[in-house]
Amino acid sequence: MTDKTPADKAQADKAAADKAPASGFQFTLSNLKPAAHAAQVTVTFPDGKTREYPRGTTGLDIAKGISPSLAKRTVAMALDGRLTDLADPIEDNAAIDFVARDDARALELIRHDAAHVLAEAVQSLWPGTQVTIGPTIENGFYYDFFRNEPFTPEDFAAIEKRMREIIQRDKPFTKEVWTRDEAKRVFADNGEAFKVELVDAIPEDQTIKIYRQGEWFDLCRGPHMTSTGKIGTAFKLMKVAGAYWRGDSNNPMLTRIYGTAFAKQEDLDAYLKQIEEAEKRDHRRLGRELDLFHFQEEGPGVVFWHAKGWSIFQSLVGYMRRRLAGDYNEVNAPQILDKVLWETSGHWDWYRENMFAAQSAGEDAEDKRWFALKPMNCPGHVQIFKHGLKSYRDLPLRLAEFGVVHRYEPSGAMHGLMRVRGFTQDDAHVFCTEAQLADECMKINDLILSTYSDFGFEGELTVKLSTRPDKRVGTDEMWDHAERVMATVLSEIKAQGSNRIKTEINPGEGAFYGPKFEYVLRDAIGRDWQCGTTQVDFNLPERFGAFYIDADGAKKAPVMVHRAICGSMERFIGILIEHFAGNFPLWLAPVQVVVTTITSEGDDYARKVLAALRKAGLRADIDLRNEKINFKVREHSLAKVPALLVVGKKEAETHQVSVRRLGSDGQKVMPTDEAIAALVDEATPPDVRRMRETN
Repeated sequence: MTDKTPADKAQADKAAADKAPASGFQFTLSNLKPAAHAAQVTVTFPDGKTREYPRGTTGLDIAKGISPSLAKRTVAMALDGRLTDLADPIEDNAAIDFVARDDARALELIRHDAAHVLAEAVQSLWPGTQVTIGPTIENGFYYDFFRNEPFTPEDFAAIEKRMREIIQRDKPFTKEVWTRDEAKRVFADNGEAFKVELVDAIPEDQTIKIYRQGEWFDLCRGPHMTSTGKIGTAFKLMKVAGAYWRGDSNNPMLTRIYGTAFAKQEDLDAYLKQIEEAEKRDHRRLGRELDLFHFQEEGPGVVFWHAKGWSIFQSLVGYMRRRLAGDYNEVNAPQILDKVLWETSGHWDWYRENMFAAQSAGEDAEDKRWFALKPMNCPGHVQIFKHGLKSYRDLPLRLAEFGVVHRYEPSGAMHGLMRVRGFTQDDAHVFCTEAQLADECMKINDLILSTYSDFGFEGELTVKLSTRPDKRVGTDEMWDHAERVMATVLSEIKAQGSNRIKTEINPGEGAFYGPKFEYVLRDAIGRDWQCGTTQVDFNLPERFGAFYIDADGAKKAPVMVHRAICGSMERFIGILIEHFAGNFPLWLAPVQVVVTTITSEGDDYARKVLAALRKAGLRADIDLRNEKINFKVREHSLAKVPALLVVGKKEAETHQVSVRRLGSDGQKVMPTDEAIAALVDEATPPDVRRMRETN
């Protein structure tokens, strides 16, 4: 398509359709006016009041009937919670909610509409460019284009200018339903081969919807706001990238233009500031600068930890081990297991595309077996549970493992520590009775929330209940029971939580074996990260024949609760790096303090201070280089060392140190023993401090 009128034949078809419905039907207010004899529908308003309207009445008709101002500020409607076009006819009884532009639900519509305007702007500036797909995504939208010469960021100014012109024209979005043949003919006549392919991909039982904004039109499921002017000017094009058509490298390469849009300019400005801050905090850049880790082609998707990064990793593991002590038994299951076990667990059928598998190299036919690197720890923990007879008195039994797992990720999806192929889970599985399930979920919840607080995540936190997906194992009765228990626990979490704890339902996003809680924390610059999970599983123990002896002597399958707090330890460290911008609290910092000298006259005393620091359990280093002190201070500040102890001849004589803290221009001279004691106190992990204060 271009921004010109479509092919002459299409124009003739449209003209005919304006007079009488032919092969396609155009939704307009005139032809959707209900007949006087039409059946009635009952519409329920947000305040609970109801009113009857003739079947086929549009949302716009209802809004106008209430007040012209309501109709003017409304951009869409929700029917039974589902967003639809305001001009859609209401054919059945429904609850209606009018959506204004400043409603949070309208944000996705603003971005969707902006994608259409982007496509029109591009085609008007570069006729002959083909448009493909343009969905909304988290924080924005994109549109893929086919053009011999790829677009570049230098094109953004012209595109944004044209987008503003289109928005200023304020053309209405109108929906038409075309026949499949009609749509293919029009798109083919306009040289839109990708659109023809998209039409072919639409299931036969679905209608072909076309949305117009003035003369320009596009294939789209909708919904849209009432006009392009409702988009506003708080939008920005962000970047370009290459993308294969339908993600297949055998298909043509397209240019993907990413953009974002908000309801208000201040929201856009805040987002752009967040993006700028996120780039400064990028864990991949800080990982290089702070010498924490690296990646290389010979090990795609697995981390090469350097000494400083491994120190952070071990501090994290040490913290989690202390938190689990007394409640959990730490175990370790094999890295590689016969595929028979994964067939029994269901992973081979449900998760095979994400697993790494290999056949053993033995020449003996008996030794030629298929094995898989474990993508999860749960089947191994079931085997440990099964080893030896268990009684109901042994439950709950909590097994924890810092297990290394491997899952296939496409090369284009990997992203530093945030998305890897090999990672360590702070995994645990609780085997309990049905009566113990709710209590165990609450105990896990309390552990997760306190852990996040210890790591400095004090902002808003959301607990989401993810319910049964389409692709799942187990009976509906098992899922019904599990979801009832989880919903009850979610209600208790909401009742006990502070104002910063939010709860949500996430329909259809559960694991294939059971419903789950997802814990989404918010970092220092306002980004959300899904980390912890609690997943109820009535299925896996039964598949493996795991049981305990109940009080009545009968065998009974335990309930299995899958639990992770950090999730991927690698990813959690990546989040911590960005949350703290590399400025770790003293208890986590890989190098907590550096002793450095002003002149060589302080070298001997500096060595004594270093020995005292290390004896006190601090991770300390020394810098005796013959460099100016300001150079040393700057270098260690760039390395994010939390504390510098500077000594010279005077400090050696008085047994003092000059303390400089990261981020502060000042310094404080203190007796060495006092300075070390203060650092030791500050370096005490929060869980240890809490335990000491309690005792």
